[in-house]
Amino acid sequence: MSKVLDDPRDASLETKFALPTFWYRENFDGLGTSGMFLSGLIMVTRNRFLAWPSVLFGISSAINVHPLRAKDGGSGAGTLSSLLLCVGALITSYLPLFMISNVSRSTTAPLPTV
Repeated sequence: MSKVLDDPRDASLETKFALPTFWYRENFDGLGTSGMFLSGLIMVTRNRFLAWPSVLFGISSAINVHPLRAKDGGSGAGTLSSLLLCVGALITSYLPLFMISNVSRSTTAPLPTV
């Protein structure tokens, strides 16, 4: 009977478990970058409808952060700032609806009659 070298049940092929010394860290976060770009665009154009996808991009980038992939442990501070900027753009875009009101006709002075 021949012994198969790649048999997973073979006890002589066991190795000790060790975590990797360095995991690949993704420097480019596409969703966070898109959310920050949309937030800047919202603040310039005051388009309220772009604020909601921006907030979704910010939440998605905050959920998908991998702090254990960094050599030093990572903190995810970039995603937090992206999320805060997206929420700030949402608040900024809707704030004029609550702050600015139309002047009603009853408060204007009546026209003089001749």
